[in-house]
Amino acid sequence: MTAPCAPDFRKPDQKGLRSRLFQVRLFCARLGPGLITGAADDDPSGISTYSVTGAAFGYAQLWTVLFSLPLMTAVQLMCARLGIVTGLGLAALIRREYSRRVLWAACVLLTIANTVNIGADLGGMASVTEMVTGVSSLVWAPCYALTIAGFVVFASYASMAKIFKWLTLFLFGYVITAFLAHPDWPAVLRATFIPHIEWSGRYWATLVGILGTTISPYLFFWQASLEVEESSASHDKIRTALKRSWSDVTTGMAFSNVVMYFIILTSAATLHVHGKTVISTAQDAAEALKPLAGNAAYLIFSLGLIGSGMLGVPVLAGSTAYALSEARGSRGSIADRPRTSRGFYSINGAGLLLGLALDYLKINAVAMLFWSAVLNGVLAPPLILIVLLLTGSRRVMREHTNPLWLTVLGWVAAVSMTASAVMMFAAWKLGY
Repeated sequence: MTAPCAPDFRKPDQKGLRSRLFQVRLFCARLGPGLITGAADDDPSGISTYSVTGAAFGYAQLWTVLFSLPLMTAVQLMCARLGIVTGLGLAALIRREYSRRVLWAACVLLTIANTVNIGADLGGMASVTEMVTGVSSLVWAPCYALTIAGFVVFASYASMAKIFKWLTLFLFGYVITAFLAHPDWPAVLRATFIPHIEWSGRYWATLVGILGTTISPYLFFWQASLEVEESSASHDKIRTALKRSWSDVTTGMAFSNVVMYFIILTSAATLHVHGKTVISTAQDAAEALKPLAGNAAYLIFSLGLIGSGMLGVPVLAGSTAYALSEARGSRGSIADRPRTSRGFYSINGAGLLLGLALDYLKINAVAMLFWSAVLNGVLAPPLILIVLLLTGSRRVMREHTNPLWLTVLGWVAAVSMTASAVMMFAAWKLGY
């Protein structure tokens, strides 16, 4: 009788390797609205806010990354669940469930925040291009607006995302630089896990800005509307779609917060420790990457910020268009062609033009990027409250109302953002 052959451990398990690679590809293929939302969340406003935070306070606000991650994930999951279960966008649901006063108040808050954010993002993209080329940012801002409008109208946002998402990979330069800068790792770990609070208006404004750029109103409307389109295109059953959205949203939010963490850490380790605590220009922010790239730091910073802007600005304009179209009772989608969704694309274009107009008011680009994040932080809580009420209603969600943990995290997000804004205004009032 022939003895059985022992397995040859020297040869790799090709079948197992192929299976694992297939599973990875399958997982990536299933990622959709949540991943796009997470990438768009690290827009120029976010990059600037994180850079300002690290330069101003060093490692002190690293704890906000761990604090904001479950909150932003919870809010985006609730918005995704709304779109999947009801088949309606957020504005359409507000229109159906509440008075016109509530509807238009929500849309006005969104439009104001988005218009300022579009202007800030376009201004930031133009500013970093001026830094590299020497050509005035006032020339570059309309060029970027026209490029984005051209892609959205003549191609598609999906096509543009495939191209420009690779530019956002330059943001991972912050991860490498964080290790090259040799930070004080014990201090980094303490700041990551032990919250540090300062009683100053500047500190609270920065905290409001961090929360506002991670938990942004425009992402609520965008997520819900994109989930409606995704579910209708895939014909998934509700439970299948909810399961898909869980992995999609959590992956997107984790990606967003990893980038956030290392931008704050790198700016703290390279700028703050060398006494540069105030960032007022794009050059100041780009200096954080010099340990990695030397004089090419400006180029790497510019490419990362431009890529994030190309992803973020269409989401800002698109979320306004979704909200106002749904509020008027009309249909429209970024997947439609302009001739079939004229109202939707008109609102989209108007948002770009209004945002662009702000760039000619001679407001410092970095300041506008930071304060647009603060504005988002102030305006987000009322919209989170509406999302909580909708996702907790059996009439709206049927048997798919929020689980308790999701409701708790949603309320923590709303209360903490409100409290931070109140503390900011109180500190300013008292002169701190």
